[in-house]
This record gives sequence, C-alpha cells and structure tokens, in this order.
Amino acid sequence: MGYLLKTDWWKWLCVALLAYTIIGGLLLPVPELPILNETIRALHFHVPMWFGMILLFLGSVIHAVKHLRTGEVKYDIYSSQLANMGIAFGVLGIVTGMIWANYTWGEPWSNDPKQNASAISLLIYLAYFVLRGSIQDEQQRNRISAVFNIFAFFLMIPLLFILPRMSDSLHPGNGGNPGFNAYDLDSNLRKVFYLAVFGWTLLGYWIATIAIRLSITKQKLEDA
Repeated sequence: MGYLLKTDWWKWLCVALLAYTIIGGLLLPVPELPILNETIRALHFHVPMWFGMILLFLGSVIHAVKHLRTGEVKYDIYSSQLANMGIAFGVLGIVTGMIWANYTWGEPWSNDPKQNASAISLLIYLAYFVLRGSIQDEQQRNRISAVFNIFAFFLMIPLLFILPRMSDSLHPGNGGNPGFNAYDLDSNLRKVFYLAVFGWTLLGYWIATIAIRLSITKQKLEDA
C-alpha cells in the first residue's frame, strides 16, 4: 500500500478531487444569479471539461512535435491517445454545455458562435483520426498525422478564444458579455471550480495513460 501511495499519489489525488467536486459542486451554496440560479453548478462540470480538453490536446501536440523530431513510435502513440481523450472531453463539454444552455438560454443549441466553433474544432480533430485510418504505411501515417495534429491545435485556439470574442456570443466573456470573474464567481464557487479543473484533467490523463500502455503493449507484440 505504501508503494502504491508513493508511485500513484496523483491517482489518489484525482479521486479525492473528483469526490470533492461532485459533493461540493452539488451541495455547497451558490450565488443567486438571475436566470442561472441553481444551474450555475454546471460550472464545475462543463468548464473544467473544456480546460481538460485543451490541456490534453496540448500534450498531444507536444508529443506530435517530439515524434517529428525523433521518429520514435512511442511519441505517436502518446500523441494519438491524448488526442483521443481530448475529443472525449470535448464531447462531454458540449453535452454538459447543451444541458446548461437548455435551462439558461431556452434551447440546447442556439448557433452561438462559441458553440459552433467548438463543434468545428472537434470535427477537425475527428478528421485527424480519419486521416490516420486512411494511410496504410505506418511511418507515413505517423508523420502526416503529427503535422495535421499541429495544424488542428493552432486552428483550435482562434476558433475557441478569438473569433467568439469578435462576434455576438451568449457565452460569458465573449461578445461584450462579462466573464464570471466580473459578476460573482464567488468564494463558494471558487472553492470547487479550480480544484474541479485539476481533478477532471487528471482523470483524462489517467484514462489516456491506460490506453497508451495498451497501445505500446500491442505494438511490441506486433513487432515480436
């Protein structure tokens, strides 16, 4: 048990953070904001999913660059599995956002610029996996998909953080709407929110490491 605590301490931290997020996110008092009311609790699930997605995609693009520099297959495996988990978190972010939007905006999908940009970003990353599946030669597939990964990440940044701010968006912090910091991301929300971002991101990385180990084992068996 002592060995597990030393080597897998971050996994225990992940479990503790998510337990706190779920319990605190649902039970701690929240500010009584117009329209939002109790739906503000979705902040601890929807927004951290997007932070987790971005960090997983960042890890993916870093390993894509490493693969282009070294040609080592393990970096391609890390890159593809982190991107795969990033897409999963992106889908969860969209779904939780749609549930929240249904209560606050009156419909789950209102063609909000940030909603559309988020969907486009995920479609680009889905195209990354379509590309990987369409190339038979392993070395060519790995290098081309690594280049596409870099393109996808740097296209995602303006789609999510620049274009919505230049248009009329319902999202806080976009289109002239104030961000949460400007109108009552109060102490009770902060107690959960920042730890939720850390916890959900750790969960995504944890799942990705399992997929990475399985892929590396499969690669070794194929090479044997």
